[in-house]
Amino acid sequence: MANKRILKKSLNEMVYDVVDECYFIQSIDEAKFDATEKLINEAASFQDTTLSKIKTARGKAEFRAIVAEVEEKAIHFVDSLNGLQ
Repeated sequence: MANKRILKKSLNEMVYDVVDECYFIQSIDEAKFDATEKLINEAASFQDTTLSKIKTARGKAEFRAIVAEVEEKAIHFVDSLNGLQ
């Protein structure tokens, strides 16, 4: 990530994609409603905490740690979504 603006944009797009996919799964299989709602809440919570970390980050080391955390969580969300299907 080159700067905070790009990281925020990528984070928002990732969370939007997770929520969109969860709603799609809910529309196809209502039995997975609780699991998808849990994932939506987790994504929203992650977005809130990460945006506050980005806002208060000072220096490259903190910023790199945030980028690594976002990349890790993206993999977690993909694995969770694949597990739902």
